[in-house]
Amino acid sequence: MNDVRKVAQVSTDTRPAIEGTRMSEAATPAVAAGNWVSKTQIVGGVAVAYAASVFVQNAVFGASNAPSYSDPIGVVFTYHAENRGAFAIISGLETVNMVLLLLFVTALHGLVQRRGGAGADWSQLAVTAGAACSTLFALFIATQIAVVLAASNLAEPNPAFALMWQLHAAILPLALPALGATFIGAALATHASGLTRPWQRLLGVVGGSLVHRGRGPQTSPSRVGRH
Repeated sequence: MNDVRKVAQVSTDTRPAIEGTRMSEAATPAVAAGNWVSKTQIVGGVAVAYAASVFVQNAVFGASNAPSYSDPIGVVFTYHAENRGAFAIISGLETVNMVLLLLFVTALHGLVQRRGGAGADWSQLAVTAGAACSTLFALFIATQIAVVLAASNLAEPNPAFALMWQLHAAILPLALPALGATFIGAALATHASGLTRPWQRLLGVVGGSLVHRGRGPQTSPSRVGRH
């Protein structure tokens, strides 16, 4: 009789623990879903911040009425000597852009992997291309800063100034395809993992394909912008 009572007591004591375990198991998918939504929102927020930063940078750059790469070196020299303030803002925003771009592609790659890995190859392409793009844009803005500093300290352009300007111009055709590949990889990765709709994939692929048609040696940077 005592054994029966003990068994009943044990059953009564363990029931709350069992029910608590079931509640915890039921809550696990909800917690995971909440974490997934949070990570998705972070990736989306970084993408929006990057787009906003590029927009502001292009607005500042366009308002400065920049010369084209085909203009005489004297025009280029005068422009950079007179727009040091604008280029201080542009250089700062370029640094922000590089950080946001790297954060976006790495966070996207991690999110794609957590969703089962569909599109992981494309997100890896976005990471690789984004790293190359950021490196090239770092050189691009470094040469721009060198040109601005030289224009501020020289009375007239010299061969070193012209060489730095030509190097600055040569980096951009290398950086733009890397930026385009970043956009294409991100668009295909988000579509494959179910994060975006088909029309967004099309927009990303087309936009990434057109990036290399941006500023070239014969075009005006004030018209087509920096990215």
